[in-house]
Amino acid sequence: MSINVCNNNSMSAITSLPSGVGGGSLVLISTQTASSSSTIDFTSGIDSTYKEYIFKFINIHPSTDSVSFDFNLSADSGSNYNVTKTSSTFAAYHGENGVESAVSYGTVQDLAQSTAFQKLTVLSSLGIENDESLSGTLHLFDPSNTTFVKHYIATTNFNSTSDFQMNSYIAGYGNTTSAVDAVQFKMSSGNIDSGTIKMYGVS
Repeated sequence: MSINVCNNNSMSAITSLPSGVGGGSLVLISTQTASSSSTIDFTSGIDSTYKEYIFKFINIHPSTDSVSFDFNLSADSGSNYNVTKTSSTFAAYHGENGVESAVSYGTVQDLAQSTAFQKLTVLSSLGIENDESLSGTLHLFDPSNTTFVKHYIATTNFNSTSDFQMNSYIAGYGNTTSAVDAVQFKMSSGNIDSGTIKMYGVS
């Protein structure tokens, strides 16, 4: 029996996982770090090489209070981010006061055949305090397929402006048979003050 070993002992420095872990190896394609950035765009590396792409958000922090963290897809190499999407969202939350908690459907954040940006913060907003950053993942499936729609699943975790711990779940599809070849992330208002987004391919 062989033992799978990661290629680095530091979790932050791992660029790929050994084969057989999680059903496939993660291959780091690109890393972008925000610094008062209006958007973070991934306009290269999304092609037919992989059937699944994973974006990891690490301590995404806004420059403006009470905003959402959003994304959209492009089918023209980033000239336009306006792919039609349908999605559903819900969140589990718990207040710092230890009193209020629930699981609730996000009626405002879901989309129905809309070209609007998909919100990755459900039921509440991000704030500018240091304990109000966001981390999470977005999975984009088979973006280069020219027969089927483009499914996505996202999970994010953040402390809201109202001091609630929010765990958001977002799932939907880009309703296009054109190849999706670029993804943009931004705040609903203001800049991305700081944070890192890593894009991986799943082999």
